[in-house]
Amino acid sequence: MSARFDVPEADAFTRTYWDAAAQGHLLLRRCGACGRAHHYPREFCPHCWSEDVTWERASGRATLYTWSVVHRNDLPPFGSRTPYVAAVVDLAEGPRMMTEVVECAEAALRVGMGLEVTFRTEAAEAAEAEEDMATVPVFRPTAS
Repeated sequence: MSARFDVPEADAFTRTYWDAAAQGHLLLRRCGACGRAHHYPREFCPHCWSEDVTWERASGRATLYTWSVVHRNDLPPFGSRTPYVAAVVDLAEGPRMMTEVVECAEAALRVGMGLEVTFRTEAAEAAEAEEDMATVPVFRPTAS
């Protein structure tokens, strides 16, 4: 089967990340040499270049750093979801992450607002096989 652009493609290294997401868990990588967490998953630390990195379950808490409301996107599956909020969040563990904010009115968005991870299962258009599905982390406002 050919690669699809509308769902993330897991490989041998990222399979752990995508499998955890399917179970409702957000994973990060943490460096054993410098102690810093990073995201997106890499096989080395982007801070000190050590290869002593391991998977770690994230708390799922974040704050909103910045966002943009997308009103037009002609690529599937995004076109059917417009408008949507493309965002960058600061995870409680330190790394920044590109994501989407859901379950929040545009007027309620604020820099620094508390967010929590939730997960959405993405299906490729005309998906017929399980490998055409991916569960992706998105964020919603924390209940306060």
